[in-house]
Amino acid sequence: MSHRRRGNLVGFLALCLAILVFSGSAVQFALTLDAAWAQSSVRPPENVVIPAQPGESRPLDMVEPFPSDSDRLVGPLGPLGPNSDATLWGAVRHGERFSVSIPDEKAAILVQSGGVEWQRMRAGKGPLGEWGANAIAVTVLVLAIFYVVRGRIRVEHGFSGRLIERFNGIERFGHWLLAVSFILLALTGLNLIYGREYLLPLIGRELFATVAAGGKWVHNNVAWAFMLGLVMVFVMWVGHNLPRRADLVWILKGGGMFRKGVHPPAWKFNAGQKLVFWAVILLGTSVSMSGVSLLFPFELPLFAKTFEVMNALGVAVVWGAPLPTELTPFQEMQLAQLWHAIVALAMTVVIIAHIYIGTLGMEGAFDAMGSGQVDLNWAKEHHSLWVEQEEARGRVDAGSRDSATTPAE
Repeated sequence: MSHRRRGNLVGFLALCLAILVFSGSAVQFALTLDAAWAQSSVRPPENVVIPAQPGESRPLDMVEPFPSDSDRLVGPLGPLGPNSDATLWGAVRHGERFSVSIPDEKAAILVQSGGVEWQRMRAGKGPLGEWGANAIAVTVLVLAIFYVVRGRIRVEHGFSGRLIERFNGIERFGHWLLAVSFILLALTGLNLIYGREYLLPLIGRELFATVAAGGKWVHNNVAWAFMLGLVMVFVMWVGHNLPRRADLVWILKGGGMFRKGVHPPAWKFNAGQKLVFWAVILLGTSVSMSGVSLLFPFELPLFAKTFEVMNALGVAVVWGAPLPTELTPFQEMQLAQLWHAIVALAMTVVIIAHIYIGTLGMEGAFDAMGSGQVDLNWAKEHHSLWVEQEEARGRVDAGSRDSATTPAE
């Protein structure tokens, strides 16, 4: 598969499958927020059963509006007071914020009912887990079908024996730092979502506890390497991934993915690779921000301010109502965890397709990040404009390789 086809396949799958994850996740995310905040962010229900005063007989179905703070103790038919069971525990159960004299204001909320919905949402067999598993399964299935139908994409003109440097040592270091750290984060993160439901029954509680604890340590510490790799990749390659006119031609020709002999011109990165680059940068930045918020709980709230900006931009037209901007510390953390998982799953889908094209899916593609040198014929088939630029600069090596005389199958 040519490098352009690689870009096309990755771009196509990145768009379709990432949209698959985000579309379902966004809808359920909205429903989850509505349900959780309806229970935990508002005052107790407007109508509650008010206990009778001593010696008073009242029907069980008699209801009165929930009293405000000013009239809790007013009126012969009012509640028994702020310490009565119906008043006190009804307020506690629905997330009423009380007053505290200690510095930790989170202690003012004794029960946050939204945590129940958050726990259901994030479980391996909950909506988030199901959509994530389905998206990953669909990605693998599509790639398997593509491999069976299209086969491995070969260098059509065979290896020439002449090499051209594709990526230097610093570029490869930045790429592998990002790639290896992401794989470790993905594996340990998937265990956080699915481990309790699927891995624990297989290996037992004691071994799972050890695996989970080790995975947590790896996840928290490798995250910094991921963020460093993300910054390196952005700085090194952002100039090569800006849109150019050749990208439109590449897209119109499908990157040569579905037809042999079609090789649209491209620079160092084709349109498909640029889609992957920006998906990794944007998703990686988002998952890093929510991850830092989780690493320093209750210290870096992000969503209330983000929702304020979104409301100012008119998101209520799409959402159906303004996003809530008064969030408790617990809601901030729950949102951060859910968003972290959603974005990470979407990024996993993109990277799975990227790994396939760079290894099994395309002949000669791995050399770009392996040795950093690629065959000239491979480079001409996938990045002809870039090759012309490199040849003009005298950067094409006249080396040889064992398979130079072996034609592509």
